[in-house]
Amino acid sequence: MHLTRCPASRPARPPCGRPTPLGLVAVLLLLVAAGRVAFGQSGQALVTSPNGRLAFRLSTIADGNSAPGGGQLVYEVTYRDRPLLARSGLGLELEGQRLLGGRVRLLEAETSTMDHTYRLVTGKASTVRDHYHALRVRLAEPEAPHRQMTLEVRAYDDAVAFRYLVPAQPGLASFRLTKERTEFRLSKDPFIYALILPHYRSMYESEFIRLSASSLANQGGVASTVLLGLPLLMEVPGVAWLAITEADLRDNAAMYLVNPAGNWSGHWFESRLAPQIGATNLSVTGTLPHHSAWRVLLVGDEPGRLIEANTITSLSPDSVLSDTSWIHAGKAAWDWWSGSLGPDGRSSYNTATMRYYVDFAATAGFPYMLVDAGWWARGDITRMNGRVDIPGLVRYAAGKGVRIWIWLGYQEANRQMQAAFPLYEHWGVAGVKIDFIERDDQEGIEFYYRAAALAAQHHLLVDFHGATKPTGLDRTYPNVLGYEAVAGMEQSKAGSRDNPEHHVTLPFTRMLAGRMDYTPGGFANVTREEFEPRMERPMVMGTRAHQLAMYVVYEAPFQMVSDYPGAYAGQPAFAFIQRVPATWDETRVLGGAPGQWIGVARRSGRDWYLGAMTDWEPRELDLALSFLAEGRYLAHVYADAADADQFPKHVHVADQRVRPTTHLRPHLAPGGGYAVWLQCLSHEKPSAK
Repeated sequence: MHLTRCPASRPARPPCGRPTPLGLVAVLLLLVAAGRVAFGQSGQALVTSPNGRLAFRLSTIADGNSAPGGGQLVYEVTYRDRPLLARSGLGLELEGQRLLGGRVRLLEAETSTMDHTYRLVTGKASTVRDHYHALRVRLAEPEAPHRQMTLEVRAYDDAVAFRYLVPAQPGLASFRLTKERTEFRLSKDPFIYALILPHYRSMYESEFIRLSASSLANQGGVASTVLLGLPLLMEVPGVAWLAITEADLRDNAAMYLVNPAGNWSGHWFESRLAPQIGATNLSVTGTLPHHSAWRVLLVGDEPGRLIEANTITSLSPDSVLSDTSWIHAGKAAWDWWSGSLGPDGRSSYNTATMRYYVDFAATAGFPYMLVDAGWWARGDITRMNGRVDIPGLVRYAAGKGVRIWIWLGYQEANRQMQAAFPLYEHWGVAGVKIDFIERDDQEGIEFYYRAAALAAQHHLLVDFHGATKPTGLDRTYPNVLGYEAVAGMEQSKAGSRDNPEHHVTLPFTRMLAGRMDYTPGGFANVTREEFEPRMERPMVMGTRAHQLAMYVVYEAPFQMVSDYPGAYAGQPAFAFIQRVPATWDETRVLGGAPGQWIGVARRSGRDWYLGAMTDWEPRELDLALSFLAEGRYLAHVYADAADADQFPKHVHVADQRVRPTTHLRPHLAPGGGYAVWLQCLSHEKPSAK
């Protein structure tokens, strides 16, 4: 017998050893035939995805008020030859002018194909194939002032995206947008998972509620005012799963959706952009040329396919940083969630307590420790208040191989970051968590870019909290490791909103936008009946294995280990948290349904990690390991114990040998989970005779 590394004999799967790059050569082809794009006297333009399943058709609809050759700009989307979005209007309302897009004609179409790969520093994949067919259509008004506009479309196998481009032109002196009139008219009344927000200044910290789209239509004949945040997931019966979101927001305001139907049968949505503060009649202003954010439609036969998509980063500009060697994903000890409990078990926010968390991070092998609110002088993030010595703590942590993050408020960061960030670099701080941003109007969006850019200049990592959802900024500025924009585990300190049903909804909804700092790791696991909210030593609903699985299921390059060190002492299940990575080379969704259950496998190097979670229903799962490359693996399993329905802290830990043909069949308790480290072993071959 002799030992060799696991072979890569399955071409559709990565090798068990170091992954082979797909290549970084871009192929750009001009397509004028082949049936991929059609454009002619019909006034229509069509682009299809590389696999031909998704199709986007652009056309105009004439009415009695249109000049010859002009009409309302509309689009349609089909999936597998079935209508997904019916004719939906497109247009921009500019200050003091009629709708741009209301009376236009298609002048010319340019088509292309792109197929290349790029690398991400952190996230759910290290290498991404960016393969799409593109359509660029120039439009003009047939009547004075003959304004022009271009619509750019990209069709991927798992998404369609489009954006408006307004060039510099005689008829426009500047860009002053009062309203974007993008419609999403569904072919059927879908079931949606609605993130209902109170206004444009929220932190995106609400539940995703399942209801039909038409239920948001006002039956009294007045347009609905219910404001929906993105992403918006929906199931269009008999057609596909669809999610609406956006990407590349630089110089723009975030998009929300409303159902403007004035009757009970309406199942469509229209865009609403966050208005400017102090000028609520305007959403976006600037010079020309101007392009909008990408309007993104993620599409798949199953909701898990949407989780696997990399469309948001593919639509965003590549990294502007020439050196990313200092950017590292990792887990962090954190004082705030447990109540800043010190080694004596009492709440005490001071340097000694923070050293206790640093010691814990060092012993556990975590690269980071986060010092939360309370260290800086009121109104001044360049001065300490005497409770925690940040430079001294940084030096102490450095001696133990741990780096320090610090918490900031948005108002102070926005006002003082030019002075504060160089100071933090001098102190040796690793990163900043900026909280309570609560805005994504045009000026608010620009803050994210300014903060990321300035932080990068001073080698600071960034985690945005109290924030809008991700839109691909982390590709352009890879030092952005986290976004909150989620009703996370902090909610367990105040009430019952953070529960297993919510946990298994988030991967299919909020996480479609990208990285999600939910802050898992609660070890005070209780049943639904036992749960009670408390600010110190919080409880969490669901089993301990359920919490372990979150470290695989939830994408978070800056991942919290939220409980206090004493909660993990002597607990065998903690070994999984110590081992599991925070960034990945590949992601596969094994199955699931929003609000019911989720199973995800992620690869790091030659090993895989698997996480599965259920709602309050116990489940018997059948998880095929066919995603593995040929070889032998040792599965380190952390499963709900037989009595976990009554004692949620109980975890069954066991090892078993597995192959790509193996099926794992765990039983998940109510609110249960399942976490596995699939360690790739050397493959045994018989010796030559």
